[in-house]
Amino acid sequence: MATILLLETATDVCSVGIAVDGRLAATATEPPPAAHAAHLTILIQRCLEQAGLNPADLDAVAISAGPGSYTGLRVGASVAKGICYALNKPLIAVNTLDALACGMRDAQPEPRDACLFMPMLDARRQEVWTALYDHQLRRLIPPQPLILENNLFSFFETQTGLAAVQKKLVLGGNGSFKTAGGAYLPEAVAGPVVQCAAAFLLTAAEQKFNAADFEDIAYFEPFYMKPPNITVSKKI
Repeated sequence: MATILLLETATDVCSVGIAVDGRLAATATEPPPAAHAAHLTILIQRCLEQAGLNPADLDAVAISAGPGSYTGLRVGASVAKGICYALNKPLIAVNTLDALACGMRDAQPEPRDACLFMPMLDARRQEVWTALYDHQLRRLIPPQPLILENNLFSFFETQTGLAAVQKKLVLGGNGSFKTAGGAYLPEAVAGPVVQCAAAFLLTAAEQKFNAADFEDIAYFEPFYMKPPNITVSKKI
């Protein structure tokens, strides 16, 4: 068991938590639209005070590693690296879609084994970052960018055998609103989890800590999934 700082900055939510021996001891969130650079360190200090801890009491720092917002991921990685380097603590990276799927699964009423979970992160326009998980959080389709099309449900039925096993497809995340009205996934249902949260990192972070699955602090980069959309200024 360990004391782990949890940082979620992959979307427009800025969320921090502290896990102590596998349980959430403190949490603080700045709702969207959050300015991550302005709020993240303040939320960290707030959580440390709630848990009655000092930074040196931490055993590791876990971050939501992407996919997600380029700027948000950079802010989270920079702060996490600074803390790990200063305190000589290990860095843990958790895939954002894995964490979101965990939060969706835990929020789903029983029977969860009758469900498949499809977290969706908004990637602008008609695109989402998504993956597909069973109730044990095993990946059935790996994280990938996906342009929403009218034959989307047929695609997932083919890829997973969803029609044969008759599982309920549960959607979540800030990209799931793009399926509103059933145009793309007519047989899917909207789950209660829409926003990411630091608490969703807890299970995976504990598993990675126990397995000593740590990142190289100097060379770690977030999982952007695709290059950022950077344009040249037209100002003279």
